[in-house]
Order: sequence, then C-alpha cells, then structure tokens
Amino acid sequence: MSAPDRAPVVTLLTDYGLADAFVGVLHGVIAGICPQARVIDISHGVARHDIYGGAVTLAQAIPYMPAGVHVAIVDPAVGSERLAVAVQAGEQRTFVGPDNGLLWPAVAASGGPLRAFELSRSPWRLEPVSVTFHGRDIFAAVAAHLAAGEDLGLAGEEVDVTALVRLDMPAPLLKDGALVAAVNSVDGFGNVQLAAARAELAALGVRPGDQLRIGLGSGGFQLATSAASFDAVAEGELVVLEDSAQLLAIAVNRGSAAARLGLRAPDLVRLSLVPAGR
Repeated sequence: MSAPDRAPVVTLLTDYGLADAFVGVLHGVIAGICPQARVIDISHGVARHDIYGGAVTLAQAIPYMPAGVHVAIVDPAVGSERLAVAVQAGEQRTFVGPDNGLLWPAVAASGGPLRAFELSRSPWRLEPVSVTFHGRDIFAAVAAHLAAGEDLGLAGEEVDVTALVRLDMPAPLLKDGALVAAVNSVDGFGNVQLAAARAELAALGVRPGDQLRIGLGSGGFQLATSAASFDAVAEGELVVLEDSAQLLAIAVNRGSAAARLGLRAPDLVRLSLVPAGR
C-alpha cells in the first residue's frame, strides 16, 4: 500500500480504564464517522485524573506513533470552563483533548503548536453534548472528522497558540554532589522513571557498577547499583539504569522499586555516588 493510500490514524490515550464501556464508545464514535480510520490505543491505564502522568506517557509514546490525529483525555475539570482544543503541530500531527497541560509536552515534542481551535461549539460535536463525557461527544467526534479529511479550520473557533496551557516538567538539578530529580512515572512493573538522563548522572562521575545512594523525601535512603540492565544485580536488589525513553529509572530486579521506596510522581529523589571502600 502506498503512503497516500494508508488508512488515517487516530490514537487514543485516556484515564478511563477498561472496566467500563467508555473506551469502546470512543471506538464506536470514530468508526461511525470515519470507518476507514486505524485506531491505536496508546493507553487507557493512566491513573485517574493524573494529568502529569498522562502527559508524560503521551509525549514518550508519540515519536513511535504514525502521523495522524492524537486524542488524549485526562480531564478532571470536564464540564467546566477549561477549553477543549484541537492543536495542529509539526510532523503532520493534530492533538485533540482538554487544554489543561495534558497535550503540551507531546505538542512541544512534535515541533510546537502551529494552529489551535476551540471545540466546545464545534459543528462536528455530537448532540446533545454530555457535561461529563466530552471524550465521546467532542473529542472522538472531532478527531474522526479530521481523520476523514475535514479541514481543521472548520473544527471550531481559532485561538491564540500562546494561550495554550503549558505543563511545567521539572528539570534535574545537580546540587551538593547529588542529582536531584523528580519522579516522572511508575510503570506496571514498579519501575520508577526519573525526569533526568544518564548524562546528568555521569556529571557526578558515576560509571556502570558504581554504588549509589538514593535519598528519599522521608529523610531515609537506600543503596543501588548503576548498571545497564536489570539482571546486573541480584534478584531483589535495586538498580539505576537507562530505560527505553533514554531516561534514568530506579528498578528492583524482579521486584517493584516503587513499592520498595514508596515513590510516585512527582516525588523528588537524590542520587549521589558512594565513594569506593564505603
């Protein structure tokens, strides 16, 4: 199949879970408007109302998604005065969802916003619009029309892209011989991803095999080994490695670092090198 003939892509990320019919309804709305669309479920396991966690997940997944329309819904303020938006970014991507910061990191990673449109009065919305289910009545419906080839300029009223809500992502800090970094996310295995890369750790002189002190907000600490893989340490031991997003992660070989350390986003941790011989 040549590129121009490929089915349009719609991706979905929500905090809906899979126990209810919400995700299936999104698929149904899209299929009813654009039956040729290929729908990819990025995740529906974002923690309830966790805008930050959803934003991190979306931004890290987007580079591996085909160009298309990307719907993200983590919307604790649904039905309020927060804007519902469609944002055109670079790389032939359009993001659809609430304007609460959820979309921003992925938009920024896709070349930044080019145009944005407010969707609450979109001619493509389903009527009547439910106060509690904009995912069905606004976001899925608009995304399906865009996937079907409709002009984004017809989706709603254009808004200034500089007014879009931006989500501040914490930057790592080197201070007093330690790397201070926020927890980005915790995956289903209990691996704790940090908002820092290996380069920041290397700036402390840390090399593979070195022992690290993990300082926790409670004032306690635990020891871990800097390594390249989980099995570089014995089962049950802590390891600090680079994960698939090229960010630092704290893990337990065949265990849960989040449970061991009591960490969740956006907790701060301090990583410091334990001098040899100690």
